[in-house]
Amino acid sequence: MARFATGRPCLDLLATAHPAERLDSVEALRAWITGSGLVPPGTPLDHADTGWLAGFRELRAHTGRLVRDRLSAGTGPPAAAVAGALDRVNDLARDAPPAPRVVVGEEGLLVRELAGPPACSALLGALARDAVELLTDPVARGCLRQCEGDHCTVVYLDTSRGRRRRWCSSEVCGNRERVARHRRRVAAVARA
Repeated sequence: MARFATGRPCLDLLATAHPAERLDSVEALRAWITGSGLVPPGTPLDHADTGWLAGFRELRAHTGRLVRDRLSAGTGPPAAAVAGALDRVNDLARDAPPAPRVVVGEEGLLVRELAGPPACSALLGALARDAVELLTDPVARGCLRQCEGDHCTVVYLDTSRGRRRRWCSSEVCGNRERVARHRRRVAAVARA
């Protein structure tokens, strides 16, 4: 089940590798693309194929290298090891994102739809541009956090008051930590 709790689409893409590969089929990718908000609900993605999977996984790997480099290095130039990732994300960001248009929907409301079926390169371009924006915005970059949950690799934007958010998801990692803390207290009382 995909979760979209990181605060940025490019970080949500990174989260698809944890705890195991979530983009394991074209159907899973289609669901993720729609759930992430890259396309409006109901956008046909029947033309997506296994090449799309490879493209999204490649972008995820490069974005992950860049984000983790920023988390570990802080400020200063990126490590030489991520130069290839930087080049590839920049290449992908050159493609224009899918063109939206406004149409009259049900009950006369104006809704967003795409001008045509989105190309894989356009969707990758939108995600790569999001990564470029994140990595070049000092305020957003300063909000990057790694989840403190055991064995969790999810990176998110901490926009909480006081910047005290500790977990990618309070319901998942936060709950696991609270349960583990409770068990430790119970075990300590039992030993005493």
